[in-house]
Amino acid sequence: MRWRMALVGAVGTLVVAGGLVTTTTANADTSVCAKYGQARTASGYVAQNNLWGADTSQCITVSGDGFTLTTSQANKPTDGPPASYPSIFWGCHYGTCTSGFSPVPVSSAAFSSIATSAQYSYVDQGAYDAAYDIWFDPTPRTDGQNTGAELMIWLNHRGGVQPVGSKVGTVQLAGADWDVWYGNIGWNVVSYVRSTPSTSISTSVSAFYNDVVGRGYGQASWYLTSVQAGFEPWVGGEGLALTSFAVTTDGATAPAPTTPATTTTTTPPTTSTPWPSTTTTGSTACTITTHRDEWLGGFVRHVTLTNSGSATLQGWTLSIDVGDGPQLTSGWNVTWHQDGRLVTATNLDWNAALAPGASAAMGFQGTWSGAEPEPSQWSVNGVACTIG
Repeated sequence: MRWRMALVGAVGTLVVAGGLVTTTTANADTSVCAKYGQARTASGYVAQNNLWGADTSQCITVSGDGFTLTTSQANKPTDGPPASYPSIFWGCHYGTCTSGFSPVPVSSAAFSSIATSAQYSYVDQGAYDAAYDIWFDPTPRTDGQNTGAELMIWLNHRGGVQPVGSKVGTVQLAGADWDVWYGNIGWNVVSYVRSTPSTSISTSVSAFYNDVVGRGYGQASWYLTSVQAGFEPWVGGEGLALTSFAVTTDGATAPAPTTPATTTTTTPPTTSTPWPSTTTTGSTACTITTHRDEWLGGFVRHVTLTNSGSATLQGWTLSIDVGDGPQLTSGWNVTWHQDGRLVTATNLDWNAALAPGASAAMGFQGTWSGAEPEPSQWSVNGVACTIG
């Protein structure tokens, strides 16, 4: 995953520009062996061979709304990128779109009604994962590399492969327990790995994406651009099959409502360093809890603001002196602005009122140089906050 999408971004433009993506209409048992060959399925989805990471032979046979990996000579180290992502998708992928599709705003009622189901068949050899790849972008993009969030749902895997990044928590969704993994490779990759393998799933897309947003890895202002399901083979894989795939826009495949998901968050994958505290004064009081996920030249900062005073905050602005190094590139759950060292984050309509004891979660992503990004001051509406 880490390498697949970076390479597809470079290759995809070349392939489209060169006219090398071939799309046919699948009849009974249509074979697709071209490196980036595609075929329309019975219901109008797009099946793609997508042999992006290797030059070995690979073919899929498309039948109905599914496919079988009939030829796969993949032989890649399992600590590197997979060979390919043979899959079926609904939506848009590098300029190829299913009929009538437009990117769907996450904030719309239409997004809440989107549901998907799939049925998989596995083989007992090789190294691979069976995964959904669901894409979100800050813009209604129909071509090129998405830059918002990549949501993966792993129903099964074998051969020692694992998702991008590190495990950051667990969650119960769609009637199952999942390990949650997070990494950033220029966009957020959030992977849900099923604790016990399964051959099928039926779920609303929002059930998983709401968890992504709740963890600060996605934003409600973004757009859904595609829902894809298939396999990532590292070694072998012949005989793997996606026997059925469906996306509905009226919630028809979604499971019956259940109790809200419970989440257990583990220690973040990188060192979490509290920012310096200051003394709370005045009639308003605030408490900040935070942790930083950091890599060379970049970081994500997760922040929770709690009203620790005795009066409701009716509208708030959080001011942060971030120092000279950090430059923010995105934020979520607030309207934010940076002017040199000073970052201001103002509530949105839905989190404007904070009753005593209530909290608002937000986050920021950015780059840094020189010293590590450690701010020196936090305040809300001019009152300094305590670090919790």
